[in-house]
Amino acid sequence: MEYILRPKPDSCVFCIPPTVEEDGERLILSRNTFSFVVMNKYPYNNGHIMVCPYRHAMDLADLSHEESTEIMDMLKHCTRILKEHFRCEGINIGLNLGQAAGAGIREHLHFHLVPRWNGDSSFMAVLDDIRAIPEHLQQAHTALCRYFT
Repeated sequence: MEYILRPKPDSCVFCIPPTVEEDGERLILSRNTFSFVVMNKYPYNNGHIMVCPYRHAMDLADLSHEESTEIMDMLKHCTRILKEHFRCEGINIGLNLGQAAGAGIREHLHFHLVPRWNGDSSFMAVLDDIRAIPEHLQQAHTALCRYFT
């Protein structure tokens, strides 16, 4: 709700600067040739990360072959990392293409990876629309960074 209700920035949050000085603050885990991996600042679950192309593209069909290939490789790599680090029992991987599909930031496509465990939608989420995230984002970022070096 914090993200939904807050004023939206004029600039695209996924168009990141080429310098790495703010990567820790931005929760960036990995920079690659055509894409980067970043933690979601408003996660659905512990370990919620995203893979984004650098290029400001709105549609999957707009990605080049090289961009698509690297993104798929990163999705596979991130899946292995999440399974190893969080010992999750499943992972939701998704792309919300367009506002009607639920894209909060539809102008710059991005893929979500959300670790899942049996029973992780506890009574708090069902009764009070609240999710408990057991690990602080900065702690998770520090722990996950070592898998991307």
